[in-house]
Amino acid sequence: MTRCYLVVYEVGDTNLSGFAPDVPGCISTARDLPEMRRLMSEAIEFHLKGLAADGDPLPESVTTAVDFALDRPEHGVRHCVVEWLEVKVPQYEFQTTA
Repeated sequence: MTRCYLVVYEVGDTNLSGFAPDVPGCISTARDLPEMRRLMSEAIEFHLKGLAADGDPLPESVTTAVDFALDRPEHGVRHCVVEWLEVKVPQYEFQTTA
């Protein structure tokens, strides 16, 4: 199973940093956009597996807008890329209990 999460990539002078608003604490950095996509996907999938292993519910993908008030050049952000990232989710979430 897969699920799409909104992700934000902040592009700086020397690298990118990324986060998923609906997956708190899940972040990554990379040198370029293809690497950022791969590493962010791995980070979210790892985070979701940890939640599933602990028996915690997986976060829903509900964010549809992002506040860019702090993403300004004086904070080191040249521009942002926002996209939907499809990730694998643990199967247990979709199983029903009797």
